[in-house]
This record gives sequence, structure tokens and C-alpha cells, in this order.
Amino acid sequence: MIGWLRKLIGKDQEQKEEQNEMKYIVAGLGNVGEEYEGTRHNTGFMVVDRLAKSAEARWELSRHAYRTEIKLKGRTIILLKPTTYMNLSGKAIKYWLMQERVELSRLLVVVDDIALPLGELRMKKQGSGGGHNGLKNIEEILGSNAYCRLRVGVGNDFARGRQIDYVLGQYSEGELAELSQHLDEAAEMVKTFVLEGADRAMNKFNGQKKQEKKGDA
Repeated sequence: MIGWLRKLIGKDQEQKEEQNEMKYIVAGLGNVGEEYEGTRHNTGFMVVDRLAKSAEARWELSRHAYRTEIKLKGRTIILLKPTTYMNLSGKAIKYWLMQERVELSRLLVVVDDIALPLGELRMKKQGSGGGHNGLKNIEEILGSNAYCRLRVGVGNDFARGRQIDYVLGQYSEGELAELSQHLDEAAEMVKTFVLEGADRAMNKFNGQKKQEKKGDA
């Protein structure tokens, strides 16, 4: 009886561990509030919104974040939009990593990047915050920069000293129209990261817009 019970408990534990191995967290960074909707700094929110919409998943306000999840070929992708504001994003990320028991290797953070042209995608498996306050705080809170991040270009058409105004500014209608296609590409890149790994996602999508321009020329 005891031996049977131990086997049952052991099997249940193995199943839980297997389920945890199939979990991923994809966190889009941004700022909550109507005044920040449609701003360049909320591009991370836009990417996870696109993923949720395509799966008809509904957001729910939870601890430190809006949360939903989608299924993809046997894997669970937990989507997050932290409510801690950009500069304190690490608090939400750490909480949900611990809550869902997801390892850093299965975390992907999506952010805006002024160093890239509008819509260009670039994924890295680790690295510095590169001047991005959200990434900087995550590294400080987690004590590590060994997690994947997907940067989505927002361009840098601003005068010297006006960076904050630019990233907190609204996209124009023309920019949103151009960005829409790239949000779909970013969503596909996230799916590739989950199904095939970061290396495959990087090889397939990194710098895609730049390559397209060369092809057009």
C-alpha cells in the first residue's frame, strides 16, 4: 500500500514537473493607463495584445500584472502586461516566475527600442539593459541578465534631449499602419521561440526589415 502510494505521488510529481517544463512566460513591457495607450513605450504591450487577440484570450487583472494564457501545440504561454509601470517591471516578472515555477530560459521580455528602425525585430538570449529602464530593473531584481528579450524598433526621430517625450509620445496613424505588420511578425517570432527555441527565432527573424530593404533595392 505504501509502495503504491509512493509511486502515485512520484508519478504526480513527474507530471507536474513536465507541465512546468512546457510553460513559458512572455512579458510585454509598458505603462498602464489611458494616457499611455498607443505610445511607443507601450510597444511591448502591443505585441502581447496581438498574441492574446489571435487566440481570443481575455486579460484579467492579477497580482502586479494583467495576465492571460494561450495554448500552442501542447505548450502554455503565460502572457503578462505588468501594472508596476516600466521602471519597476522586475517586480512583476520575478513574482510570476516564482508563482508559475518557470525558469529564466523560458522567459521572454518584449520591449521597445529606439536604436532600431520602426518595426525591426531583434532577439537576444541575454545582455545589458542597453539604456532601457524596464530591462535594467528586471536585471536588478532578478540578479541576472540571462533571459531572452525581444526588442521592437520604434525609430529615433527626435531632437537631442527629447527622448522621453518621443518614447512617451503617440504613434502617428502612418506609423501604426506600418507597425501593424511587424506586430504580426513579432507574434510569430514569439511562437517560434516557444516551439523551436531562441536560436531558431533569431536566425529567422532578427533584422528582417533590414534584409527586406536590401531585397527591395
